[in-house]
Amino acid sequence: MEHMNGFYRVAACSPELRPGDPAFNAARIREAYAAAADAGAAAVVFPELSVTGYTCGDFFENRALLAAAERAAAGLVRATEGRRCLLVFGLPVRVGPRLFNAAAVAGGGRLFGLPMKEHLPNYREFYEKRQFRPAHELAEGAVRFLGADVPAGGGLVFACGEGAGAFRFGVEICEDLWSVRPPSGDLALGGAHAVFNLSAGDELVAKADYRRSLVAGQSARLCGVYLLAGAGVGESTSESVFSGHSIVAFNGRVLAETERFARGSRTVAADVNPAWCDAVRASWSSFCDAAPERPVRRVALPALPPSPDLALAGLDPRPFVPAGGAERAARCAEILSIQASGLAARWECTASRRLVVGLSGGLDSTLALLVCARAADLLSRPRGDVLAVTMPGFGTTARTKGNAEALASELGAELRTVPIGPAVERHFEDIGHDPAERDVTYENAQARERTQILMDLANQERGLVVGTGDLSEIALGWSTYNGDQMSMYGVNCGVPKTLVRHVVSFAADEAEAAGSASLAAVLRDVVATPVSPELLPGGAEGQKTEGILGRYELHDFFLYHFLKWGETRENLRAFALRAFGSETTDAEVDRALDTFLKRFVSQQFKRDASPSGPKVGTLSLSPRGDWRAPADMSGAAFS
Repeated sequence: MEHMNGFYRVAACSPELRPGDPAFNAARIREAYAAAADAGAAAVVFPELSVTGYTCGDFFENRALLAAAERAAAGLVRATEGRRCLLVFGLPVRVGPRLFNAAAVAGGGRLFGLPMKEHLPNYREFYEKRQFRPAHELAEGAVRFLGADVPAGGGLVFACGEGAGAFRFGVEICEDLWSVRPPSGDLALGGAHAVFNLSAGDELVAKADYRRSLVAGQSARLCGVYLLAGAGVGESTSESVFSGHSIVAFNGRVLAETERFARGSRTVAADVNPAWCDAVRASWSSFCDAAPERPVRRVALPALPPSPDLALAGLDPRPFVPAGGAERAARCAEILSIQASGLAARWECTASRRLVVGLSGGLDSTLALLVCARAADLLSRPRGDVLAVTMPGFGTTARTKGNAEALASELGAELRTVPIGPAVERHFEDIGHDPAERDVTYENAQARERTQILMDLANQERGLVVGTGDLSEIALGWSTYNGDQMSMYGVNCGVPKTLVRHVVSFAADEAEAAGSASLAAVLRDVVATPVSPELLPGGAEGQKTEGILGRYELHDFFLYHFLKWGETRENLRAFALRAFGSETTDAEVDRALDTFLKRFVSQQFKRDASPSGPKVGTLSLSPRGDWRAPADMSGAAFS
């Protein structure tokens, strides 16, 4: 039974190669193709002119070499018989007096097309125009090759299968990507989800970094997959050295790449989802408004085999959090800068005298206070202009209260303590609520009392109330309507809970590096404190938020894939189980997913009334920005 996850495995291979020996090269290509196909690849791409070798020079004008290349190509096409995996390899093709640098697309024992190189480099160590002609000089849209008429030239988009599960790709050859106007733009606008580049670029100091950024950047511009198969060290001759650098990228991110300068054949693969390309393009009006400058032709192919196990799908269990330490630190610094800059602009615009923030000693309010302190620094204002208010209630613990007091002191904010117990008890009397009834009224009355205190203090102080709710809480509606849901500027609204934790940890590292060990210690204790609303007497142990809702790591995973790719419930479940592996169980995923989908749909009314705040990442739930949805939406389609 085929998987319905929508992923396909694509592979790029740099085979062992001998320039001028098509029989040897074809044998190595066959071996690598078979191995990749057996590993579940739907398509395997080889370098430019991989049948003959790229560096044959004027030997390309020799009929014996061309005849040997054609025989090798025929054998490679036959090698695909009985397989659904596509084979894409490079070879020279003569049409009349013209020789073209072509790519053969084969599968199931058939040759489906011969895309041809459009941009031929003729500078420095490259002199391709000495032997080859560009694709646009092909007079006809098809050529006779290996006994059949096959589509050839430029603008070919190969459509594998039909309907929602179809996978479409186009082909570029090396310099096409480096040109001012790469053909891949027209191919993507013509429907290609992926572009396969058969390359034979030589290696120079720092060129790999440029190549990597070029591939990643082009995948971002195409909102799609870009795969480059680079010629290996066997091509090295005279002054040119080749490294076998092959790369797979999607939407601006490198998914996988090969080790350079390795001997023998090297293959890199990744699982990619064409539906994700369509999702990005559908929301990017500039992409949809564009049209191909040159005509694109569709070539129908059989459906491809789906990825067998999602092992190479790049399903990061923490998609909002960069994996590398240096990259993560840079991301956290950038987030703090965006938050503080946004808050500083609001502070100046409103001509407020002070910032007022509720400080519980938990993660979100800690991050908000850090941002307030940075905003004060940006505006060269004393940090005492930040008023931190701790409002202990019926469930406040000594740990969080102590951390709140220490944070305010370490960051130089003014701290006021306003206990809410007496006021809430009086309110219970006014509305006739039995305080022994520990229900939602009991809990929400505390949240609303705290918000009232903050708003009134802001009036007293000519201040601006800074909200603390994060993106994950906004997604789940985990806030009290007209309570902690409300503020005058929500600095954390674009930061998911999993990332909040890392930003606060980054601030701790930064404080320690600056010689403030005491601040670092408090911040790290905040990070180590379980997330809890602390609304019920008896301590936080029995009211951990993640014990009620499920782990925020799971919710953030669902949020990312639900918003970014519009994924189905079935795929959200399958992806989570694959991404988290032994870190979770079927039962935990099912429970968290039920909660996420139910709450995300039903809590839109809270998002409709949310205050403004800085957009930090690509995903936002602001009703004025990225996300618009009816508050009375049925959740039947997602259950």
